[in-house]
Amino acid sequence: MHSGKHFAFPLVLRWTRREIVVFLLIAAIPTFAYKALGLTWLMLPWLPIALLGTAVAFLVGFKNNATYSRLWEARTIWGSIINNSRTWGFMTHDLVGTPKGMDPASDAELPIIRRRLIMRHLAWVTALRYQLRQPRVWEDRDKPINLEMRRTLQVAEQANDLQAQLEKYLDPREVADVMQAANATTQLLARQSVELRLLKEQGRLDHYSHVNLAKVLADLVRDQGSSERIKNFPYPRQLASMNHYFVWLFIVLLPFGMVHEFAEIRRGFVWLTIPFGALIGWVFHTMDRVGEINENPFSGGANDVPITAIARIIEVDLLQVLGEKEVPELLKPVNEILM
Repeated sequence: MHSGKHFAFPLVLRWTRREIVVFLLIAAIPTFAYKALGLTWLMLPWLPIALLGTAVAFLVGFKNNATYSRLWEARTIWGSIINNSRTWGFMTHDLVGTPKGMDPASDAELPIIRRRLIMRHLAWVTALRYQLRQPRVWEDRDKPINLEMRRTLQVAEQANDLQAQLEKYLDPREVADVMQAANATTQLLARQSVELRLLKEQGRLDHYSHVNLAKVLADLVRDQGSSERIKNFPYPRQLASMNHYFVWLFIVLLPFGMVHEFAEIRRGFVWLTIPFGALIGWVFHTMDRVGEINENPFSGGANDVPITAIARIIEVDLLQVLGEKEVPELLKPVNEILM
């Protein structure tokens, strides 16, 4: 997530510099053919190109609205995870108690149980963010400019091993069992559910408390499923592909219509087709790229939902619920990017 006031214009130019060169070449070829070679028959009527540009503008706007909705839904889901995590921490700390007939002062196991429930939840948050950072074939990681940008980012899930992170919260035996599961996050929630049932049977949870904690667990399952849906179901490829083709079709045809329009103003003005054709092509293509970036809000890019930073907020909050004095610092933006 970019945390500055706006993207610096030099950064935008750097991000699109390869395309700018292509746009200049596309605009220069028909202009040179028209002016230097006298191939005036290459020109196209402006009206159909303008109609195509209008249609493409509507398509780009639709795509940007749809992909922004994906991005905002992803952020909303992780806002829900924050709230449900805090609720889980408060309720497990306050509702899990001592069985009837036992002196609370002699119940040495109670703080261990409370800590285990909270630490297992932190393991779930960790496993979920690692799962969401896994690459998918439709994500735009492999483009040269995106690979270049990613070298400046600090993506914890790509730099650190999941098993080593889980060992901070779980005992080695449980880590081994979780890592063997097909879905580690689901396995961790299942273990929470089993422990809630055992605590109820032991008398450490009354019926009302068990029902409320089970509801929080169900909300966490829903949040996980919603995150997986956005991660594993891409913006429809037929829409993304057609959008891409139509934008490039417009960019290629644009100078063939502009060259005659500038020639009509004044003889030497025909060369203005090159900068203005490149500029208009750059605007359309850049807006299409912005929508493309929003398609995948968990891919580990600079404009993602900052799930690593959100997970750290949850960790700090729940460790302080346990009474921990030494807690990790909240993550801060690096080069105005918060991951």
